[in-house]
Amino acid sequence: MHAITIPQPGGPEALVWADVPDPVPGEGEVLVEVTAAAVNRADVLQRQGFYDPPPGTSPYPGLECSGRIAAVGPGVPGWAVGDEVCALLTGGGYAQKVVVPAGQVLPVPKGMDVATAAALPEVACTVWSNLFLVAHVRPGETVLVHGGSSGIGTMAIQLAKAVGARVAVTAGGPEKLARCAELGADILIDYREQDFVAELGAATGGAGADVILDIIGAKYLARNIEALAVNGRLAIIGLQGGVKAEVNLAALLAKRAAITATTLRARPLEEKAAIVASVREHVWPLIESGQVRPVVHARYPMARAADAHRVMESSTHIGKLLLTPAS
Repeated sequence: MHAITIPQPGGPEALVWADVPDPVPGEGEVLVEVTAAAVNRADVLQRQGFYDPPPGTSPYPGLECSGRIAAVGPGVPGWAVGDEVCALLTGGGYAQKVVVPAGQVLPVPKGMDVATAAALPEVACTVWSNLFLVAHVRPGETVLVHGGSSGIGTMAIQLAKAVGARVAVTAGGPEKLARCAELGADILIDYREQDFVAELGAATGGAGADVILDIIGAKYLARNIEALAVNGRLAIIGLQGGVKAEVNLAALLAKRAAITATTLRARPLEEKAAIVASVREHVWPLIESGQVRPVVHARYPMARAADAHRVMESSTHIGKLLLTPAS
């Protein structure tokens, strides 16, 4: 088969479409013939040499895909050759075929084409696990989503609105904020022109956000704590703004606030399977009813993955970038 390889870390040109051995499913695994894969910032970090795949996993980038099951390994109930699926991956999505633990496979939602479903697994699992399984967002609460126009952000807006939360977002520029508003965001903050703490305070009567979903990390830590409501929860899922920062524990104590930080890729199989099962139970009905949908910015041939990475790094996109492998 063909896959995107990274012979040496570097810029987008480091991504090489090459012949590689076909994967073979083992115990508890299925082989998926890939229709599409989605691009995530973790793929960019892997290409740059900053985010190696966990030991024993695929060396190729790609944390989510969609396609059809081509083979089923031993000990896999419930799936059959030909099933249309999407999947949460530890890696290997930038390829014509990928092996996936059966617990990380989801059916393509009813009414959705197979390729578009590639935009769902990583964002749905990340958002659902952090906002609802960890931060326990409740109806009527205010949720602040940083990077509201990103793949994560567009999913977070919709899921938070679906449970009756009020959603605030930060994004860069009026076009991105307009798209966030179309998805249901109530409070729109242009981080390039406005101070998100002040704007959020004004919009909430000084109360702040009950939950903050943060992709920035260190750069925003102190300001996020300031923006939290009493009993607020800060969920950190990205480090685009650095990895080290001081915490004012007095401010945290005064608000009786909590900080959590999670990753998804390196979790044990059973934890990921539990998240996937919860997403299938709670999120898939919202997608199949049309209440929640993936936002796809553009699609590229997988051999041109470098072009998609350039767009990702430019942050000019809204929603997800998809790759489709050559036949």
